[in-house]
Amino acid sequence: MIESLQRLLRGVVTNDDVPDREAPTLALSVAALLFEVARADYHLDDSEVLLLRELLQRRFALEDAELEELMHLARQEAESAVDHYRFVSLVKEHCDYEQRCELVRMMWSLSLADGERHHLEEHRIRRLSELLHVSHPDFIRAKLRVQEEGTR
Repeated sequence: MIESLQRLLRGVVTNDDVPDREAPTLALSVAALLFEVARADYHLDDSEVLLLRELLQRRFALEDAELEELMHLARQEAESAVDHYRFVSLVKEHCDYEQRCELVRMMWSLSLADGERHHLEEHRIRRLSELLHVSHPDFIRAKLRVQEEGTR
């Protein structure tokens, strides 16, 4: 069961450039990018992990065991990845512009979950936003929207 779940979450297509490594799924790509933002300040707060779990559950409607496996795999990917190309390219391939803007909004929510604004998290979101081809005005709108929601 665990092996089939891992295949489901990782996908079954291999990357031609790295023959022994499986290509990530959209869920794993999104989760890894979100983990990357959460750990950008070198501290993974419990509130960030809880929000990340909630965001992934809402976005992908996973069962508890699937969600736990996704969280585990995403953490491993975020900690071992040397770049974000595999994740970003998959998101760009499967998500339209509005969905990519929503992902940037999720990144902002995650970065502010611990109640702190950290320049390293903001920098990471900015870079990922650029890689996702989200315009700077939409990057700012997402940030302001999340900050406004947090003050209510």
